Formats: sequence, structure tokens, C-alpha cells
Amino acid sequence: MLFESYLESERQGKKEWSERRWNYNLKSSGIFGWVAREDDYNGLGLVGDHLRKNGDLKTINELSNEGSSKTDKLLANLESQIEVKSKHLMELETMYNQTTLSLSNMMQQRDELFANYNTEIKKMQKLAQDHSRKVIEENMTLRNELEQKRKELDESSHRLNKMAVRNDMDKRELEQERQRNVLKNDSLDLAEREQKKADANVLRLVEEHKREKENALNKILHLEKQLDAKQKLELEIQQLRGQLEVMKHMDDDSEVENRIDGLEEELKEKVEDLEDIEALNQTLIVKERKSNDELQEARKELINGLSDMQTGQRSLIGIKRMGEIDEKAFQRACGLMNLPKSEVDVRAMELCSKWQDEMKKQEWQPFIRVTVDGKSKEVIDKDDERLTELRAELGQDAYNAVATALLEMNEYNPSGRYTVKELWNFKEGRKASLKEVVDYVIKQWRNNKRKR
Repeated sequence: MLFESYLESERQGKKEWSERRWNYNLKSSGIFGWVAREDDYNGLGLVGDHLRKNGDLKTINELSNEGSSKTDKLLANLESQIEVKSKHLMELETMYNQTTLSLSNMMQQRDELFANYNTEIKKMQKLAQDHSRKVIEENMTLRNELEQKRKELDESSHRLNKMAVRNDMDKRELEQERQRNVLKNDSLDLAEREQKKADANVLRLVEEHKREKENALNKILHLEKQLDAKQKLELEIQQLRGQLEVMKHMDDDSEVENRIDGLEEELKEKVEDLEDIEALNQTLIVKERKSNDELQEARKELINGLSDMQTGQRSLIGIKRMGEIDEKAFQRACGLMNLPKSEVDVRAMELCSKWQDEMKKQEWQPFIRVTVDGKSKEVIDKDDERLTELRAELGQDAYNAVATALLEMNEYNPSGRYTVKELWNFKEGRKASLKEVVDYVIKQWRNNKRKR
């Protein structure tokens, strides 16, 4: 309205425009303007056509109500967006709290694992120290006994020399006795040298075993530390990402933007640390595989050595052919048949050889896969046709012997289907550890030394 009043005062309103429009003697210069009303809207000419084409005729109240309606819609839309943003922010806060609680629980579990691990390490170190000290003490005792015998022989030789001076008649006999003593001394010297070599080998084996065990334990500890660090970094990265999501949905201001930039930089550093740890873990895994290969080589050497040492009598620690059927089960089964005693062993050997050949056939796969304690593994199919016939013909004992050999072959050599040598604890019926085998070899060596 002020605009219209100003143009009227400047004589550039609707009235002046109408006068100049129909009076060609008056020059039209400048801009004319006014507020369009009903008569303008319904009028003829360019002005009416323009108003009807580009606008609607409304009262002042209608214009006021239309502005209020648009304002209300805008406010309702903004309130809806604020509610959605608030709900999303609450969800992010809940996720952040859950992640923080999970991190606390994992850190507590890690501390408990480290405490248990340190306790076990101390126990193993004490056992190794006691074992080494015992070996050294026994070697010292044997060395002292040998030295005492040497002294006794020296004294005997000295007495014989005196007797030779006093009695020429017994010179020949004394000379012979002296020669026997010299031979005994030579034998003792040789025995002492052999004992020193054996002691050195035993100590070397003990030290190597101790060093390998400590290296393996240190590698396990280092891997566990690296794993804990990796898990901690992953949790920190998740936590930082959660904080970034929360910060991004907060009001924009310079402090929040600076905080977001700082969190993004910290997140980038954590991701780089995680990549470094993963690379280090790969290196440690390669070294661990190399150590395992070396232990497997040592295990093969022990298997070859025990194979040479073994006699017909079964010992507590020895070599077992995994996948080989126990012939005694077939001997017992044949003993229940109406066969002459002279034919029992022959028949048992034939049946055992037959089933050993059956096991080598790749097409025979009498296994089924089951889940035990959440882990999938293969077991004997009790409904297998061949095994069912074996049980019916020779009984449960022979069936168990073949089933056991099948499981062993499936574990140790499922592709080649031939027997594999393994270090075995026959007393407990399980695979023997390297420590058990070394202790057994040392014990056998001592027993053989005492017999000599």
C-alpha cells in the first residue's frame, strides 16, 4: 500500500496512467504502478489478460490464511525431521554404549587369560628347571663314582708295585695283575669318554628341547598379545566411528567440526595401526609355520631313531603304525572258531591282511559326518554293509579293530590309504609328545649305562 501511495504522490499511479493512455498529447515517461484490484482483474486489455493468466483473485483474509497455512506446514515438517534426527541420535548413543560395554568385558577376559597364562608358564619353567637339575646331579654322581673307582685302581696299582719290589718271586704274577689293571684303566678311560659324550648329547637335547619349548611359548604369547592389540584396535575403530556418526548429527558449529576432524584423524591412525598389526601377524604366522616344520622334522628323526631301537617287546613309548589293524583281535576271533590251533594264527593273518587291503580301496568310504559340541567331524558309519558283515562273521572285537584302523587312516593319510608311523604312548593309548619321547630316550640310555 505504501508503494501505491508513493507512486500516486509522484503522479505515476493508476489515474495518471489512464489519462496518458487515452490522451495522446501527453507524453508517457517513467514507471507507473498500483495495487491490482477486482476491476483490474476483470478489465479488458493487456493488464486484465496478464492478471488472469498469472494470478488468482483473492481477498486480504484469504492471503493471510494462506500464509499461515504454509507456515504451519513448514513447522510440522521441521518438527517431523527433528523427531527423526533425535530418534537416530538415540540409536547411535545406544550402539555406542553397547560397544563400550563389550570392550570392557573383553578387556576383563583378556586380563584373566594373561593371568592364567603366566601361571602355566611359571609351572612349566619350574618343571623344566627341576628336570635339568636332576639330570645334572645324576651325571655328577656317576662322574664321582667313576673317579672313585679310578682312585681305587691307582691305589691297587701302587700297592702291587711295592709288592714287586719286596718279592721278586711274585714279579710275574704282579706284572700280569698290573697289566689287567692297565686294561681296566683303559676301559674306564674309554667308558668315561663315552659317558662325557653321552652327557653332552643328553644336555644338548635337554637344552634344545627347553629352548624350543620356550621359543614356542614366547611366540604363542606374542601372537596372543598381537591378537589382543588387534581386537582392541578394532573396538577402538568401531567406537571412533560411532562417535563420528553422533557428532555428524549434532548442530553444526566450529567446535563440533574441529572435534569431527580430530576424530577422523585419530580413526585414520588407528586403521593404519591395525594394518601394521595384521602385516606383523602374517610375518609371525610364517615364522610359526617354519618352527612347526622344524618340530615335525625333529619328530621324524625321533621316529627313525626309535624304529632302530625297538625290539619285539612293546615299551611304554614307541612307534605305532596308524591305520594298521591289530592282528590280536583277529587271533581272538579265530580262536573262537572250530579250527586247529596250528591254523588259528594263519587264518587270523589271512583275514587281517584281507581287511587291510580292503581299507586301501578309495571307493570304500564308511564314514558319516556328525556335529559334536558345535564341531563337525567324521565317524564310522555303523550301518555300512561291509562292516556289518564283518561284525556278523567275526564279532565285535574284530569290528572294533577295523573301525579304529579306519579312523586312524582317515586322520593321518586319507588320500594315500597306507599306514603312517607315529610316536605313541602305549600306556595311555594316545599320541606321545616330544617331551615324553626325550624323557623316555634318556631313561633308556641311563638303564643301559647301569647294565654295562
